[in-house]
Amino acid sequence: MAAPSTAPSPFVVERGFVIASAISAIVLGIVALIWPGATLLTVALLFGAFLVVTGIFRLVIAFTSNALSAGLRWLVGILGALVVIAGVFALANPLLSLEILAYVIAFGWIFDGIAAIVAGVQGTSATPRWLAIVSGAVSVIAGGVMLFLPALGIATLVLVGGWILIAIGIATFFTLPKKSADAATPAVNESATA
Repeated sequence: MAAPSTAPSPFVVERGFVIASAISAIVLGIVALIWPGATLLTVALLFGAFLVVTGIFRLVIAFTSNALSAGLRWLVGILGALVVIAGVFALANPLLSLEILAYVIAFGWIFDGIAAIVAGVQGTSATPRWLAIVSGAVSVIAGGVMLFLPALGIATLVLVGGWILIAIGIATFFTLPKKSADAATPAVNESATA
């Protein structure tokens, strides 16, 4: 008589997921460091695809939403069409896509830094005032560098991101759940012993 098969325990699945996540992070980090150009191209294409999908989503909302007024539907539809066009241009010219992405990141960091500085000066930040001001200043400076040197900024982000992925992957191995006695020993077939 064949032994009944049992499903793997959640413990084994969780441990396997943690190992797979760690290995994936390390491999992606190494790829980013070895082939930064290919990584940048992939980022550019993904950004372009994201723009196309987001634009199509806005167009669908413009045509199907009953909750929006006619004027707002037109606005959402026009914005959706513009975003689709930007996505198509980004896919056709990945360097343009990376430049747009660099500017989006730059303006985001600058505005975030200004907000942090203002919150620090007014004393309304959740962190100590000096820390909000310093982190805001660093964010504004980083945004300025990204704004005026977009190619260098994006390339630096890829390299730093590669090292961070490798570090996260290695650190993830230290979070592996310990093997328990139940998970390590296979179940004994009770029908064979009876």
